[in-house]
Amino acid sequence: MITMTAAAAGFFLLVGLMALGLHVAFVMFAISMLGAIFYLGWPATLEFGTQYWGATNNFVLVAIPLFVLLGELLVRGGFTDRMYRSLSDWLNPLPGGLLHTNIGASAMFAAVSGSSVATAATIGTVAIPAFKGRNYDPRLVLGTIAAGATLGILIPPSINMIIYGAMTNTSVGRLYAAGVIPGLLLTALFMAVIVVACWWKPSLAGAVAAPAPLRDRLLRLIDLLPPAAIFVVVMGSIYLGWATPTESAALGVVMSLILCALYRKVSVKMLHECFVTTVSVTAMIMLIAAAAFYLNFVLGLMGVPQALADFVSRLGASQGQMIVILTVFYLILGCFLDALAMIIGTIPIVFPLVVALGIDPVWFGIYLVVMAELALITPPVGMNLYVVQGIRKEGLITDVIVGTLPFLFMMLLLVLLLWLFPDLALWLPRASFG
Repeated sequence: MITMTAAAAGFFLLVGLMALGLHVAFVMFAISMLGAIFYLGWPATLEFGTQYWGATNNFVLVAIPLFVLLGELLVRGGFTDRMYRSLSDWLNPLPGGLLHTNIGASAMFAAVSGSSVATAATIGTVAIPAFKGRNYDPRLVLGTIAAGATLGILIPPSINMIIYGAMTNTSVGRLYAAGVIPGLLLTALFMAVIVVACWWKPSLAGAVAAPAPLRDRLLRLIDLLPPAAIFVVVMGSIYLGWATPTESAALGVVMSLILCALYRKVSVKMLHECFVTTVSVTAMIMLIAAAAFYLNFVLGLMGVPQALADFVSRLGASQGQMIVILTVFYLILGCFLDALAMIIGTIPIVFPLVVALGIDPVWFGIYLVVMAELALITPPVGMNLYVVQGIRKEGLITDVIVGTLPFLFMMLLLVLLLWLFPDLALWLPRASFG
C-alpha cells in the first residue's frame, strides 16, 4: 500500500510539474531523486551516475542522432521541395487536389526522418506557400499539414519507437516492422477524410490545376527516388537481418551525403547547420532518456512494477477494459504533455500493467505511438499545432486546431482497428523475424 501510494503521488507530481512547463528531464530527475532519498537511501541516490552512463552508452540509442542527421541532410539538400512537387503531379487530380500532397509528402518524409515535429516544419515550409491564391479552405490546409506530420513517429524509422524499445527491452526491428501497415493505413484514412469532405463540400478545395504534360510528370518521378531509395536501404537492411537499426541509420546517412554531393548541395556551411541541429536535438532527447532510465531504476527498487502487476491481477480487469482506460488516460494526458514526455513519463508505470495482462509489447508500442500522435495535435500543448502556426505567421491557432479535428477521429478509429485486428501490427514482425 505504501509503495502504491508513493507511486501515485509521484506520478501526479510528475504530470503536474510538466504541465506547469518545467523541463521534462529536470522533473523526472527530481522525482527520481525524491523517491530514492525518502524510500531507498543514499546508495540508490548515488547510483544515478552509473544509470546515466548506462543509458547514454546504449548502442540502440546511437540511432537517434543518425536519424536526426539523415532528415537534416535531406531537408537542406532540397530533396523535400522536389519530392513535394513530384507528388503533386500525381495526387492533384484526386478530390481535394493538393491537400493529398500534404499527406503523401508527410508520409514519404516520415519514412526517412523519424520525427513528427521535423516533418511538420519541413512539409509546412514547402506546402503553405504552395496554397497561396488557390482558394482552398485554410483550416483544412493547416489540418492536413499538422495531422499528416504525425505520421513521422508511426511510419518507421521512428525516434519514439527507439526510445520505447530501449526502455522496455523490446526489439526495435520488430517495432519498425509493426509500424508499417498501421502507418500506411492511417495515411489512407487521412486521404479518405479529404475525399469525403471535398465531395460533401466542394468549396473546401480550390479548382484543380491543369496537369502538367505526361512527359514532365514522368521525368519528375526521379525526384521521388532519393527518399524511396534511402527507405528501402534502411528498412530493407533491418528486415533482411543485414544490419541493426543503428547500423541501418548510418547507412542512410552515408546515402544522403552521397546524394547531396551528386546534387552539388554539400558545403561547409550546410554541414555545419546539419551538425548543430543534430547535436541540439540529440542532447535534448538523451537528457530526457537518461532521466527516464534512472526513474525506471528507482521504481524497480521500490517494487512498483511488482505492486502494479499484483494490483491488476486482483482487480480482474480484462485487456479490452484496460485499453479503454488507457485510451482515455492518454487522451487527457496528451492535452498537457509533449508526445515524447508522455511516452517516457508513463512507460515505467503503464508497461508493467500491460505485461501483467499479457498484452504483446510490440502491439502496445504501436498503440502508444498512435496515442502520442494524438498528443501532437491536441490543444493546448500539441506541438505540431504550434509548429504549423509558427510557419503560417498569421491568423489564429484555432484555425489549425479545427482543421485537425477530422484527422483526430481517424486516429481513434485506427486505435479501434488495431484492437479488433491486432495482426495489422503483428503480422509483418512475425513474417519478417519469425
